[in-house]
Amino acid sequence: MSKTPIDSREVVRRLIAKNHASQVQFLAALVKTPSDNPPGDCRPAAERAARLLKRLGFRVERYPVPQKLVRAAGMKSATNLVVRERFGRSKVPVVALNAHGDVVPPGLGWSSDPYGAKIRRGVMVGRGVAVSKSDFATYAFALLALKASAAKLEGVVELHFTYDEEVGGEIGPKRLLGKRVSRPDYAICAGFSYGITVAHNGCLHLEVEVIGKSGHAARPDTGCDALEAATGMLADLYALRKTYAAKCSAISGIDHPTLVVGLILGGINTNVVPDKVTFRIDRRIIPEEDPREAERDLIAQLNGFAAKWTGIQCKVKRILLARPFTPVFGQEKLVEAIRKNAREVLGETIAAHGVPLYTDARHYSAAGIPTVLYGAGPRTLEEANGHRADENLRLADLRLATEIVALTLLDLLGEET
Repeated sequence: MSKTPIDSREVVRRLIAKNHASQVQFLAALVKTPSDNPPGDCRPAAERAARLLKRLGFRVERYPVPQKLVRAAGMKSATNLVVRERFGRSKVPVVALNAHGDVVPPGLGWSSDPYGAKIRRGVMVGRGVAVSKSDFATYAFALLALKASAAKLEGVVELHFTYDEEVGGEIGPKRLLGKRVSRPDYAICAGFSYGITVAHNGCLHLEVEVIGKSGHAARPDTGCDALEAATGMLADLYALRKTYAAKCSAISGIDHPTLVVGLILGGINTNVVPDKVTFRIDRRIIPEEDPREAERDLIAQLNGFAAKWTGIQCKVKRILLARPFTPVFGQEKLVEAIRKNAREVLGETIAAHGVPLYTDARHYSAAGIPTVLYGAGPRTLEEANGHRADENLRLADLRLATEIVALTLLDLLGEET
């Protein structure tokens, strides 16, 4: 661990405090620019972010995603943004800071405009303010303070701002790494202030078509009722789900695999025997599981459930297979640095843990890059109302997380690294 002079650390913290009002305005501008995914028309939001970053003095590299890949991801447009700042003469280490600017649609139940960025008693409310537009602001203003501090550092800090996390990150972080736009030595991805995420679940999305034969409702015996078969299959699935509780993860914060049927479509009309029912499954995969094995097993089980019904066919299609995020050697250095600086800034020791959701961090880890999730936010996703109405962020947490990230970068790029 490096020993950056204490005066550099104090300078950085003072600069962050001085720039906090501007940081809040920067975040508000991002929240006020819709980037819902779906529909995933995110190029305008990326252009807005690029202009805001340029005003801060950063040189912004734009990487538009080809339309064919955008459509394959179920989106309309996407542009990845990269900022690189080199300190000293060395090109290593390279530390990437990644956050995503696409957000889930706001839905119902908001007490104020979801794109209004309204501030109430030091809390900003708006879609994406916590997940994860906040960390555009965290990382940009941490880097801004480093640039202005005159600290003697060696290495490169990169900002990776992408727009496809809600659909899997394939054309965002994964594409940046696959195209070798960046090959960082470490990665810090969007997270919350009071814990360091070191692992998370993977996710399998399957679309299941249950196909029967239509018939007149007056003569149901002339058809094969796909809805009746689907209902039986769903009952079998829910029974299977109960067995997952016995397969526990050893990682704190992660319990066991889960399964949810989140979408069902089907039928022709009220007076017609349904000939097709389609439903989609979300199966969360714990780090100890093999994702492809979990997929094979579930497809085989679905086919077995369908085979109980005469005249019924079952077609299963993969929509998404996101691998779990698992630790890579070197991750402990990031954990140590963030913990040390969190103790200094927050006055408490924060825990390293896993989470049951999935994020873009897995793409960095899968590429062999030591990675953690850390950024601005409360202790839990529920406190932030992530993916729910009245998503919010305490602006004090934004400032504190920015300090911790900046001080961690000082340690990672210090003269003795």
